[in-house]
Amino acid sequence: MLTILGFGMIATFLVLIMLKKMSPMAALVIVPALFCVLVGKGSHLGDYVLKGIGSLAPTAAMLMFAIVYFGVMIDVGLFDPIVRGILRFCKADPMRVVVGTAVLAAIVSLDGDGSTTFMITVSAMVPLYRRLKMSLVIMTGVAAMANGVMNTLPWGGPTARAATALKLDAGDIFIPMIPALAVGLLFVIGLAYVLGLRERKRLGVLTLEQALGRPDGEPEPEQALIGSAGAGNAPARKTAPAGGGSTASGAATGPADGSLDENQDDARAGSQEDDASSEILDPRRATLRPRLYWFNAALTVALLTLLILQTLPIPVLFLLGAAIALTVNFPHMPDQKARIAAHAENVLNVSGMVFAAAVFTGVLTGTGMVEEMARTVVDSVPDAMGPHMALVTGVLSIPFTYFMSNDGFYFGIVPILAEAGAAHGVSPLEIARASLVGQALHMSSPLVPAVYVLVGMAKVEFGDHTRFTVKWAALTSLVVLGAGLLFGII
Repeated sequence: MLTILGFGMIATFLVLIMLKKMSPMAALVIVPALFCVLVGKGSHLGDYVLKGIGSLAPTAAMLMFAIVYFGVMIDVGLFDPIVRGILRFCKADPMRVVVGTAVLAAIVSLDGDGSTTFMITVSAMVPLYRRLKMSLVIMTGVAAMANGVMNTLPWGGPTARAATALKLDAGDIFIPMIPALAVGLLFVIGLAYVLGLRERKRLGVLTLEQALGRPDGEPEPEQALIGSAGAGNAPARKTAPAGGGSTASGAATGPADGSLDENQDDARAGSQEDDASSEILDPRRATLRPRLYWFNAALTVALLTLLILQTLPIPVLFLLGAAIALTVNFPHMPDQKARIAAHAENVLNVSGMVFAAAVFTGVLTGTGMVEEMARTVVDSVPDAMGPHMALVTGVLSIPFTYFMSNDGFYFGIVPILAEAGAAHGVSPLEIARASLVGQALHMSSPLVPAVYVLVGMAKVEFGDHTRFTVKWAALTSLVVLGAGLLFGII
């Protein structure tokens, strides 16, 4: 019964948010509360929720101060050169923009933290997507998949958890998996190329001057690559190459297959957001601190280095970083209050979503539904599949890491799968490597706090992101699994 109710709770939640019948925050609270009553443990709801909140409180604190820190770095202009470089590479070509998103997310993911990856990627790319009227769910989907593949780094979390759960060396798990993960990352970049071609066909190609709202041939000022004084003037489209797309002025004529409607009637992609995105990266904005650029760069590098070395807990690092960044860049109290207020909406949205997710995970774990779901699935594996438990683990990792936390999967399910595999002569190392396969999809799970940073900063509905990303992320995971089997790694 617990198994049925557990799967029913997850299915109900996903249906409600994908059909936009309920906001993710409300669904994360109300759905598990109702199912807790159905299980007959409504009197324990408070205990489950408090335990879940306690476990996620450090994550919420980390996200709060990380948003403030990176928000300040955006305000003072730390990432402006990155945007200039991306613009020069992309040349206002939607295909290059999407590929650039995948590459940027993969590179920034080297720090091992999904939240910081998404903050940097979105802050750098979202003004360009909005200026070109591109689909923002493509940006969030590609960034999430690239980060998911890179999330398997030993300091990223899943590999360390698998090593701890099975008492193995993280290097022995990760290093042999590099070829398969490389294939997965190449697949994400290839997918970005295809999605970018769809956007190019839908929108056409702009010249760089048109993308920036300047007439063709006008000299390009050094800082004009960021923002535009004429933000409210929609650029004219350049005729698309032969075989591709329509010629239009202003907004796009309609969505391509697989993308969402981003027309100018949609408030999320309308002229107000174009104006807002231009103000964020306006080269004349009052918050710029060019004289402190190298200090801010050094502070960020030091922060990410300490994060990778795990010198201090991540929430403490971001708390200290945010305090230093605010104090040095905005020494006057009114300016500090203004910067905090400017980022308060993102802080509230993300931290509120994390605490709402704590209700979901608290009920799922506290009622025993997770444990029963895991045992039911494992027990349903036929004995004939025993010698192929690594393959079974890889396949199961895709839905399991989506529907539950990494802790629940690696410490609760992987040891059971390893024990079943050992009975048939399957090495725990193979089980551990196979367990990493599902991470491309995991990063879009509603139980991953970082995904709310991604969709929140991009102002994309979580249901839209889910509908678009799940199928591609699952396919990416299967590609990694197939490459692992082909190379004899799994």
